[in-house]
Amino acid sequence: MTEEIIIAGFGGQGVLSMGKILAYSGIMQDQEVSWMPSYGPEMRGGTANVTVILSDERISSPILNFFDTAIILNQQSMDKFEKSVKPGGTLLYDPNGITRHPVRKDINIYQIEGARLASEMGNTKIFNMIVLGAYLKVKPVVELENVIRGLKKSLPERYHKLIPMNEEAIHMGMDNLKPVTFN
Repeated sequence: MTEEIIIAGFGGQGVLSMGKILAYSGIMQDQEVSWMPSYGPEMRGGTANVTVILSDERISSPILNFFDTAIILNQQSMDKFEKSVKPGGTLLYDPNGITRHPVRKDINIYQIEGARLASEMGNTKIFNMIVLGAYLKVKPVVELENVIRGLKKSLPERYHKLIPMNEEAIHMGMDNLKPVTFN
C-alpha cells in the first residue's frame, strides 16, 4: 500500500499540521513516511501545501507530480491541484470560499464543510482535524489510535488537554463527509 497525498490551502488553516499528524500516524504504524512542506514567506494568508507519502515499502522520492488524494482548502489550490489527481483518485475539499467546484468525472470527489462545522463547534482551530477525519473516512490509511498518538507527538505538551476536542473534531469530519455526484 502506498498513498500519495497533497494537502493545500492558505497558511493558518492547519495544512502543514494536518500533514505532520498524518506522517506521525504513519510512523506509529511502522509505515515508511515522507512529509514535504511548501509555503510562502507569509505567516498566515499565503498559500501552503504539504506532500505526504505513506507506504509499506521504501519511498524512493518525496517529489510528486500526481497524487492519489488531494485535500483542497482554497480556490487557488483547486485551480492548481485538481488536474494532479490520478484517474481513479480522490479529491476532498471544503466548499467554503470555492467559486469553481471540481468537475472531473474520472476521480472520486467528496465535500466536507469543515469551516462551518468548526464554527458550530465553537473553535475554528479544529478545522483541520475535521477535514482529516473526513479524509480518514474515505481512506482509512492510518488507525485512529495512531492519529491520537500522532497528535500527542506533534502538539506541545501544554496543548495535550485539547486532544479530546481534536478527537471529537475527527469524528465530526467522519460523520459529515458528503460524496459529490454529477447528474
